[in-house]
Amino acid sequence: MINFKNVTFSYKGSKENVLKDFFLHIKEGDRIWLSGASGRGKTTILRLIMGLERVKKGKVELKENIKISTVFQEDRLIPNLTVLKNIALFSSEEKAKELLNQLGLKGNEDMPIYELSGGMKRRVALARALSMDFDLLLLDEALNGLDEVTKKNTALLINKYTENKTVVFVSHSSEEAALLNTKEFKLI
Repeated sequence: MINFKNVTFSYKGSKENVLKDFFLHIKEGDRIWLSGASGRGKTTILRLIMGLERVKKGKVELKENIKISTVFQEDRLIPNLTVLKNIALFSSEEKAKELLNQLGLKGNEDMPIYELSGGMKRRVALARALSMDFDLLLLDEALNGLDEVTKKNTALLINKYTENKTVVFVSHSSEEAALLNTKEFKLI
């Protein structure tokens, strides 16, 4: 589904490579946890998969017509739109309401994003990603800002919506990775 072949990458203006001669193969249905210290390239790998960055050397190959859904480190919501409208940009209002209910946000559909707490915004971003039709879900620190109970319930919901789908999860937390049933790929 995804192949990194001999990939070398550095950000513009930097002489230091974030990835050097990097190989990674992710099969359809894999649930991968990218772990490692800050600056090792975890988020960069996601950005390369999404096509937001280009490799300096090597190749990133994706399955043809792959549908990707993403939760970024930042929530990337539209602050002046309501909770419901942020999610319904990519799916039906019915599906959006169903997810909001499952994420404990029922009754907040008409609130503008700027009035939400950080944890609520995080769950709206997750609802938006899960509401889409996708083959691959990319999660970059997606459970940050959630209390333990909400984190566990949210992980159960992610697992439900990603059954038989491919998941690439970036986190510094082995506990979160375990909640999402991922296997570790450590960047050193």
